Amino acid sequence: MKVTLISHTPNPDFVCAAAARTTIKMEGAEEALKTLDEEGAGKTLKRVMGKWHLSVVEHASFTFAIEGISRACSHQLVRHRLASYTQQSQRYVKMDKGQFPYVVPSSMKGKHREKFEEMMGTLAREYKYFLDEGIPTEDARYILPNAACTNIVVTMNARELLNFFGLRCCLRAQWEIRELANRMLVEVKKVAPIIFENAWARCKDIGYCPEGESDCAYPPKSEVIPQSPERQRKQSSEKQG
Repeated sequence: MKVTLISHTPNPDFVCAAAARTTIKMEGAEEALKTLDEEGAGKTLKRVMGKWHLSVVEHASFTFAIEGISRACSHQLVRHRLASYTQQSQRYVKMDKGQFPYVVPSSMKGKHREKFEEMMGTLAREYKYFLDEGIPTEDARYILPNAACTNIVVTMNARELLNFFGLRCCLRAQWEIRELANRMLVEVKKVAPIIFENAWARCKDIGYCPEGESDCAYPPKSEVIPQSPERQRKQSSEKQG
């Protein structure tokens, strides 16, 4: 997996801080940008974002070149709708000599890895067979697996990235997209350290595990937020019934 931040809004922290000041100052964002320093931008964004007023960070966007993730991972990625995607086409791109790169889950060890790679080799040979027989690439691709690697360009604004990190940096997220999210987070922190200072899984902000799982570092919601009397009575009646 390779993740590269290839483009972003210039000075994203300052742009978003200037946008935030527009709501509370007579001056416009252009004037605010002239007077803002790192300390002022930090105070402004931390105050506004601390109140969950996140619309101001929509003014910063980030574009990533992502290579070598599986199709299974990309299918999860594109479910984040407030983003733009351009993905390598299996219709037009033929795998070189019928071979295709693929991702091997770490759970595949020993005999299981051998079996997995054997199956990938079989699929590669059959894919080449169909191409050699004149089957169109767009049809031969139907036998390619979820493990097959793909490249994709992704653009998200900072607000959607915060939501993405909140969901996909979670320990309950599938391992490959969690790794992808963590790598993307490293990249954006280099250019927008204020916006993404506290970015991580949602449990860090809300103080409990929204999944309610025991393997999370945070307690389940039921241990943190008391249920209403009505909900308690309903659960009690359901258990008795």
